[in-house]
Amino acid sequence: MTARSLLATSRPLEVDLDADTALEQLYAAHWRGLVRLAVLLLRDRGAAEEVVQDSFVAMHGRWRSLHDHDKALAYLRRTVVNRSRSALRHRGVVERYVARQGPALTLADPADTPALVSDRRSAVLDALRALPTRQREVLVLRHYLDLSETEIAETLGISRGSVKAHASRGSAALRGLLADQLHEGEI
Repeated sequence: MTARSLLATSRPLEVDLDADTALEQLYAAHWRGLVRLAVLLLRDRGAAEEVVQDSFVAMHGRWRSLHDHDKALAYLRRTVVNRSRSALRHRGVVERYVARQGPALTLADPADTPALVSDRRSAVLDALRALPTRQREVLVLRHYLDLSETEIAETLGISRGSVKAHASRGSAALRGLLADQLHEGEI
């Protein structure tokens, strides 16, 4: 094997090693936060872990085409949010299908049911689920991941003004929903 052919085969390996190393570091630093984000959106830990894992696999496949590697975390967040949306749409289709089949078929309880034993936590999650999708996403990104308005706007692909509007409306709606549950004695 000539030196030229050796160099030709070793260059892609160096690029792959850099991608692998960078993704390993992203994984170690942000896996838990991304899973929490997906759990809050999906309310199912198993599905959330699968969404996050698929997001990392997708990023690995697109690493070379990523123009700014410093924005890899934002890309991952956006991918997790988008894949969570897809999972929710799929879940809705399955639930509608099962409902049409009659009482013989039922969906299993979410895998994270034991983790949601606290009444307050369940009430907050129920209230979050009642919000429109965009408001829920903005509130989860802001309050659970502590992202700035700019980071939220980048993650969701919307303007900072839209982030502010969705956060304001979502917070007001969430307060109202939780106040109603508090008065009904559910919390």
